[in-house]
Amino acid sequence: MIYSVPCNKSLNSSLFTSLRSYNTRSMGMESKSVADLIEASSGVHFSGFHMNGLQERHSNVDQPTTSATDNILMQPFVIGVAGGAASGKTTVCDMIIQQLHDQRVVLVNQDSFYHNLTPEEHARVHEYNFDHPDAFDNEKLLASMDKLRNGQAVDIPNYDFKSYKNNVFPPRRVNPSDVIILEGILIFHDPRVRELMNMKIFVDTDADVRLARRIRRDTVEKNRDIGTVLDQYSKFVKPAFDDFILPTKKYADIIIPRGGDNHVAIDLIVQHIRTKLGQHDLCKIYPNLYVIHSTFQIRGMHTLIRDSQTTKHDFVFYADRLIRLVVEHGLGHLPFTEKQVVTPTESVYTGVDFCKRLCGVSIIRSGESMENALRACCKGIKIGKILIHREGDNGQQLIYEKLPQDISDRHVLLLDPILGTGNSAVQAISLLLRKGVPESNIIFLNLISAPQGIHVVCKRFPRLKIVTSEIESGLNEDYRVIPGMGEFGDRYFGTDDDDWQEVTHSK
Repeated sequence: MIYSVPCNKSLNSSLFTSLRSYNTRSMGMESKSVADLIEASSGVHFSGFHMNGLQERHSNVDQPTTSATDNILMQPFVIGVAGGAASGKTTVCDMIIQQLHDQRVVLVNQDSFYHNLTPEEHARVHEYNFDHPDAFDNEKLLASMDKLRNGQAVDIPNYDFKSYKNNVFPPRRVNPSDVIILEGILIFHDPRVRELMNMKIFVDTDADVRLARRIRRDTVEKNRDIGTVLDQYSKFVKPAFDDFILPTKKYADIIIPRGGDNHVAIDLIVQHIRTKLGQHDLCKIYPNLYVIHSTFQIRGMHTLIRDSQTTKHDFVFYADRLIRLVVEHGLGHLPFTEKQVVTPTESVYTGVDFCKRLCGVSIIRSGESMENALRACCKGIKIGKILIHREGDNGQQLIYEKLPQDISDRHVLLLDPILGTGNSAVQAISLLLRKGVPESNIIFLNLISAPQGIHVVCKRFPRLKIVTSEIESGLNEDYRVIPGMGEFGDRYFGTDDDDWQEVTHSK
């Protein structure tokens, strides 16, 4: 089912108004209806927009030096856009570029990398299959992309479809940019090209619509006979789509039905790209930073807990759901050992055994909100406590700590829903290190993280892991996370002023 919703630019149509301030009003709904939609949706198909598992990439390099960090930051965000001929790929690319007006974006077309035809091939051009993978010079495409990704300008061939050569017109100079969009019918076919992409989009348009567009384009714009167009379609275009293009759909992270007509999906993609541009660089700089895969379920829960009008009951309910996801993701970074078991069918199953030496440590008091989720995932787990008092902007004083006596022999899940300046986190982590916990045995779990806090923690503790559900825009002048979700502990435990007034009034 395709939801038809008014949207003033949303998958991040605030990954346009800011991927992070995706709110219910941008979808034209009240929070109650969004909550209902969250429960009803699967996270796979929303507003005609499919997500098959967009993954965050992590570099395997060691902690970078300053110069290495600078090089990493120059690496662009690469988006691949594939689909059949006349599916609307160009329209989708143009709309994305138009909305990403505050970013440097360049478009690289796969059509620019067609092989030059030999005289023999040119003489029988009507027998040449331009939709076959062998028609493209992927080596030249890879060489061009390598230069762009390393901050070098490149000359892209300007292919002439009359002479079928790429040296008739001067090449197009393309400068390094924040975002590179790779567009083409077979852009997902070569695994080496796919590996370059941070996001893969497949434009899925009905075959009849694609054929109608092709007939209109070739007869009107290229003055071709309709019989020739249909003959070429049945002989080359359709078989190539079935054999080579459609199978690459499985590699897509995002599938857009109806192409450029699907404005809601494109708005959402743009919002998502804007958010990921911020997260993308940080995850490349710090291989120990992990942002959990974002789905519409997660985006919807963030929308609700960030809404200042959300009731305490709903805030706790959806915060608990998000916390559980973060905890589950964090547990996935623990070491596992292989284990074989015999199933009820007397078959042998080779799996893994959970890490046994584990404990949680919550930073009082917001961190205590994450304890129930941890206990639900790890039966009988020990949980320690740390209380740190804030003194001004940067001062932090350790007030209280109660930790398991054998904590130095355990893997530690450090719990705090908000990573802001990083000062409290540094105090807590430093205490764990003084207690003998190896830095690599600490996993810091939080719901949202400010870039400033990530820099502070990751630079000081490069072997620790941070797992978060979203990276924020930053900190305001009062050192509060923005857009944020307010004082998490007060909202979760019901001690914020609004709730106290509500209780008093009800009495």
